[in-house]
Amino acid sequence: MSFLKSIKGDIDAALERDPAARNRIEILLCYPGVHALICHRVAHALYNKGFKLLARIISQFSRFFTGIEIHPGAKIGTGCFIDHGMAVVIGETAEVGNDCTIYQAVTLGGTGKDVGKRHPTLGNNVVVSSGAKVLGPFKVGDNSKIGAGSVVLEEVPPNSTVVGVPGRVVKRGGERVEKADLDQINLPDPIMTELECLRRRIVLLENKLANVDMKEEEDSENI
Repeated sequence: MSFLKSIKGDIDAALERDPAARNRIEILLCYPGVHALICHRVAHALYNKGFKLLARIISQFSRFFTGIEIHPGAKIGTGCFIDHGMAVVIGETAEVGNDCTIYQAVTLGGTGKDVGKRHPTLGNNVVVSSGAKVLGPFKVGDNSKIGAGSVVLEEVPPNSTVVGVPGRVVKRGGERVEKADLDQINLPDPIMTELECLRRRIVLLENKLANVDMKEEEDSENI
């Protein structure tokens, strides 16, 4: 597909999926997600032709002005819509299929343990909600949805809904998975859990110190 057709597809995707969008001119002028995709498609073409430094310069220019970081090596299909977009990060070996929607603060990243293909692959028509982190060289199947704030570390089957930390499938093929918890409001807070463990440890140590002090006092009285 030509460069202009790809950009038209991205603009049409924004017009279709964003109820605030009024026309194509507004999208072209005012949508940072579209600006980032235009820059990326130029950078990606240069990257594939061996002009990697120039490609990185363009991607950093785009990052500075849009707040969206897309490595020029990433592969992005047609009809992609990056909504709002601030703090989106897409890694070098990430692949995004056709008609995907990515919201702000999403990371398509690696775990730091892999080499070669180390970033995720999104199938077609995938939605990744705000703040979600998809980390590792696996695939998120076609027509799947990743819930806001989820951390996904393993493959997602097609037509699935994933929520939570770590991410788990709660719907597959439109049917709720047995015993799955769809509550995204009352998710466990790992920081508070650790603080509570520390609090209990401190209380235990204080009790031990108090017992030691009492024993020393008793010993001194018996002398």
